[in-house]
Amino acid sequence: MDNDNNREEQGDKAVKLGIIGNVILTILNLIVGIISGSTALTAEAADNFGDMISSLIGFLAFHLALKPADKEHPYVHGRIEPLVGLLISFTLFFIAYQIFQEAYFKFLMHSSLAAPDWIAAIMALIALFINLYMAYYLLKTGKKINSQVISATGNQKKIDVFACIAVFGGVIGSKLGYPILDPILAVIIALLVTKTAIEMARDNVKNIMGKFPTGMDDEIRNVVFDIKGVKFVRNIKINTVGPYYSVELEVCLDDKMDFNVYEISDQVEKIVIKSIELVNSVSVHVSQI
Repeated sequence: MDNDNNREEQGDKAVKLGIIGNVILTILNLIVGIISGSTALTAEAADNFGDMISSLIGFLAFHLALKPADKEHPYVHGRIEPLVGLLISFTLFFIAYQIFQEAYFKFLMHSSLAAPDWIAAIMALIALFINLYMAYYLLKTGKKINSQVISATGNQKKIDVFACIAVFGGVIGSKLGYPILDPILAVIIALLVTKTAIEMARDNVKNIMGKFPTGMDDEIRNVVFDIKGVKFVRNIKINTVGPYYSVELEVCLDDKMDFNVYEISDQVEKIVIKSIELVNSVSVHVSQI
């Protein structure tokens, strides 16, 4: 229970940071983008708006995933996180399309393009440091508590870090007499968003399909082997349930020794949950050979 409360506290702080940070960035990038005439900066504003919506959805999903198990959801509600992570990846595809479209129109107007104002470069630097901190904090927290939603939000901000660098470079290039660099860099931002969307979709689909960390089955087997009288551990099945894992396994005992099956089963359950991170449910079948 303490671990669940700690996970909720850390996750709640992270998702609120994501919402507040994206609201601020959306407003600032949009205002400065319009004033300065920077296509790349207004593209970033659109991206930040999408991030803000994703953060709000993530906030709801994170708290829904914390609901305890019930009759209809015996493995709790954890699968909502990778489902929302997949949804966030789809929103990124749409945002990438919007950015491509805006850049295309700028390319058509190449002859009338004007260099963005220097304020766009200043805004890009400010956004760079905000996104850098948000990406670091969200990715660190997402990995620590194994939250697909928070990790997805962190990946969004990581892309925004590179996008800010691209915006800054575009303004400098435009001021040097190459305004076409601004929409070109907007396209680069769109490509980065698309790449992130593909990776996020892939990772969340793997989670929904039940992929577990490589080597976890071997870790479980080694831990259970340390129990006196255990000869074999087989038929290990690991079920991915959002941030947690449920385990089913068969323990084969030495038939020459006298054991209390219920005590052995209880011992196996406790040692696996204690030793293997994020395992919260163990079902044990005991046999003697």
